[in-house]
Amino acid sequence: MSNSIFRKDGTAQGVAKQRYIETIADPAKRVIDDPYSSIFTLGAGLIKLMGHGLNLWLTNKLAPGFHEHLIARTRFIDDLVKESTENGIEQYVILGAGYDMRAHRLDLPTSLKIFEVDQPAVQSKKISKLPKELSDLDNVSYVNVDFANQSVSERLIEAGFDQTKSSIFTLEGVTQYIAKDAFNSTLSEIAKLVHRTQAIFFLSYVDELLNQNPEACFGNGYPNPAKKASLIQNLSAKAADEPWISFYSPKEMENTLSNNGFTLKEDKVLKDVNVEYFSPVKRTLSENQIFNLEHFVVAKTIDQ
Repeated sequence: MSNSIFRKDGTAQGVAKQRYIETIADPAKRVIDDPYSSIFTLGAGLIKLMGHGLNLWLTNKLAPGFHEHLIARTRFIDDLVKESTENGIEQYVILGAGYDMRAHRLDLPTSLKIFEVDQPAVQSKKISKLPKELSDLDNVSYVNVDFANQSVSERLIEAGFDQTKSSIFTLEGVTQYIAKDAFNSTLSEIAKLVHRTQAIFFLSYVDELLNQNPEACFGNGYPNPAKKASLIQNLSAKAADEPWISFYSPKEMENTLSNNGFTLKEDKVLKDVNVEYFSPVKRTLSENQIFNLEHFVVAKTIDQ
């Protein structure tokens, strides 16, 4: 497997920052709550002092809808994980876990076995920042993987993953950073790992239209979509040193999943969840704020 997969934490820090900005909003106005996000956010004290409104204004000056897109992705996965565990899913694998805190901030069953998978350096940095009582939970296993030389499935089995139990896997905000063959290899490993039982897989991907026809990835009237598309990619490549290298069409992603034993169940973008997530807190996005470049996908093993 490529040694580039999940290699850095610059993007993880940026996403944690957006979760923190959302968390400091008035409880009646926020879409997600991540009380641990400040641990991983550089300048958290200043961000809190500035407040949710000013931080949101600054982010929207950069790219309208960017914050809401990341928060919608977080909420989408939160709801999926909670619904899945309520319906009896027994194991949860967080691939490229980074600074994901769902194991701690969601009210998940204590019987749920959780595996956080990432490279050793990122795992160590995360654990070092956790309060002691969080890093020692019996149902959470930190699975260190040298992605250049080790098999994800073998490391999971060594950590106690049970191939006879139902599972949910999440791969959030990663596919654009890794080569398609590396992603396909990961998906193939997971498919073999769960071929005897029920499995749900969440992943996100960036639409290939972002480079071919950027206007199609934004709402009508969105300001300078081509310029914003380039800006977002350049920030990732230069500021975080994590360039986007892989883009997919919906059909290509559906075929990739199918070829590895998964059936596509949902493929949504920000516009599809705008009313559901943001209208209840009176923050519905207008058409010229819609940021549709990343898809949120749910797939299940074919026999389900």
